[in-house]
Amino acid sequence: MPSATVHALRPASPAQTTKPVAKPQFTPETANLDYHALNAMLNLYGPNGEIQLDKDRLAARQYFLQHVNQNTVFFHNLDEKLEYLVEKGYYEGGVLEQYNKAFLHRLWDAAYAHKFRFPTFLGAFKYYTSYTLKTFDGKRYLERYEDRVCMVALSLARGNEQLALDLMDEIISGRFQPATPTFLNCGKKQRGELVSCFLLRIEDNMESIGRSINSALQLSKRGGGVAFLLSNIREHGAPIKHIENQSSGVIPIMKLLEDAFSYANQLGARQGAGAVYLNAHHPDILRFLDTKRENADEKIRIKTLSLGVVIPDITFELAKNNEDMYLFSPYDVERIYGVPMADISITEKYREMVDNPGIRKKKINAREFFQTLAEIQFESGYPYLMFEDTVNRANPIKGRINMSNLCSEILQVNAPSVYDEDLGYESIGKDISCNLGSLNIAKTMDSPDFAKTVETAIRGLSAVSEMSDIQSVPSIAKGNHDSHAIGLGQMNLHGYLAREKVFYGSEEGIEFTDLYFYTITYHALRASNRIAIETGHTFKGFEDSKYASGEYFDKYIFQKWEPKTPKVRELFEKAGIALPSQDDWKALKASVQKHGIYNQNLQAVPPTGSISYINNSTSSIHPIVAKIEIRKEGKVGRVYYPAPYLSQDNLEYYQDAYEIGPDKIIDTYAAATKHVDQGLSLTLFFRDTATTRDVNRAQIYAWRKGIKTVYYIRLRQAALEGTEVEGCVSCTL
Repeated sequence: MPSATVHALRPASPAQTTKPVAKPQFTPETANLDYHALNAMLNLYGPNGEIQLDKDRLAARQYFLQHVNQNTVFFHNLDEKLEYLVEKGYYEGGVLEQYNKAFLHRLWDAAYAHKFRFPTFLGAFKYYTSYTLKTFDGKRYLERYEDRVCMVALSLARGNEQLALDLMDEIISGRFQPATPTFLNCGKKQRGELVSCFLLRIEDNMESIGRSINSALQLSKRGGGVAFLLSNIREHGAPIKHIENQSSGVIPIMKLLEDAFSYANQLGARQGAGAVYLNAHHPDILRFLDTKRENADEKIRIKTLSLGVVIPDITFELAKNNEDMYLFSPYDVERIYGVPMADISITEKYREMVDNPGIRKKKINAREFFQTLAEIQFESGYPYLMFEDTVNRANPIKGRINMSNLCSEILQVNAPSVYDEDLGYESIGKDISCNLGSLNIAKTMDSPDFAKTVETAIRGLSAVSEMSDIQSVPSIAKGNHDSHAIGLGQMNLHGYLAREKVFYGSEEGIEFTDLYFYTITYHALRASNRIAIETGHTFKGFEDSKYASGEYFDKYIFQKWEPKTPKVRELFEKAGIALPSQDDWKALKASVQKHGIYNQNLQAVPPTGSISYINNSTSSIHPIVAKIEIRKEGKVGRVYYPAPYLSQDNLEYYQDAYEIGPDKIIDTYAAATKHVDQGLSLTLFFRDTATTRDVNRAQIYAWRKGIKTVYYIRLRQAALEGTEVEGCVSCTL
């Protein structure tokens, strides 16, 4: 099995396109073009006005012929390759030692038998630029795609041969894709962590602040994006040790965190990235937002840190009634209620806190607050929004969710740590790590065994959780150990709908989304229940959850979920996928109440990025931004990416996100949200004629539809100019 085998492109299966795709052939005009020139022809119409999709397939072939093959280290056979990579310190020998040599040959043979080919130039380019193992000088390649897939499967299976085979098959078939840190690092000797991102609380004391800066450095150097909760920090001008006007508020902490992230990165492979969340009723909220203004003073400007605002229901109610909104001193709130402000429902306690003279407060106009939000979002794309009460109503776990992450899809309960003066732990709280991976909706619908695909993904992600033990931040290690929380995501919704000639945001498109996530949820819970039965373990706190009480299952047991439109019924019937019945849910409820589930959290939908290109998927469950997407890729410059399954006869189904508009995107996400225990990273897209009023209206519509979080705001004008808001470093998979 030589590692320098030429990867010629394979045509897509007729079942996955509107008609069979002929294998692209070089002509005298194209034979001498390089891969970059061939890829650029996607941006030029052909002689009959067609999009030249075949030129991109030729570009992928040419990329291997002109670059990959001649820069790949040659090995005569698998044994020679593995021995070399272990001996020279490229692979972790311990991973391979869990298996016998015969099985390793069986796994690699099965992987290569798939005859995997990158369908697009950008997919191949992304993989060889960012993921594959290279020589230490970075000049030559040591892995093919099949090699990376096998090492990921072997690492996560930890000696379980059947699981290794299953993971390999799901990944190389394109149905399941681990997140970037997992796919990048598994099996490598010199590597970062397998985990995507982290969420930590900061309490209102210097010990917690100092420890948080250290945590930012420790986690960032391991490749994670880190979000911090600032809502408990006393406001600017608050007293310290009863001396008035002493506190500097949240902004200096933000500056310290930003500097920490700029300093620490994962061996230069991934830039440090962080986010901070602040409650809308914190007195520093307007100062917080001003840090992202275009004309902000350099002393307060925040350039790289992402901002998120936590908004309770009461804020919307005040705006609706055109009332002032009061901002409450976290110092006084904690002093009077005995718990930090972030652990209190502002909506429930609002009137009580307004009437309490012991709580310092100031007021601003609620409508002007939302206007300011829209203005800042117009200028910067920030802040992210988390609708706090919506999140907590849907939360099946005991405790309060008060923040999200760098990509706004992780929603888990946390708990504070208490520190000694030397920054040691008096008691270790609970912070959060994100163990992510995504299913390709189109390929999962094509799976020969839908339930097995979901279960294999759950087992793979559970392994990521079990293999992560970051002792440099004990609260992260404890939270991960106690919760076994994972986030199974989804991507390629628009690609699948267009392939099946269903419009994104249509009645059929929304109903499919609803029933697809309904079915995923059942199989994910069943898989977690099976792991609990096998291991005898549940997540800590299961007995206090809505799973244990059975309340979680009510909406599935007392309501019949089935297709109402013939098209959606046809999609599931054609795929051979049976929707879970009410009796199925009753049986699962009984098993869960008896044996529990292993994972505290199971689903979260991140904004898939690089992995989407490798997987030939549309990002997350968003609509496309363009039929032919233009990206800037380092020294290569502009690279063109055709929407998955795009052909000359289905173009009308590829409306872009700006054409579709925010309402239909919100409707689609709302259909999925009711089945997802955490969040979905939702970006709102607006045409260049949009105003701040349009943004405000969309925010209100999202809140009313039960959306939990809003990620970025994007305007078409920015996309046309070739500038785009930076994607989530930790979770774009």
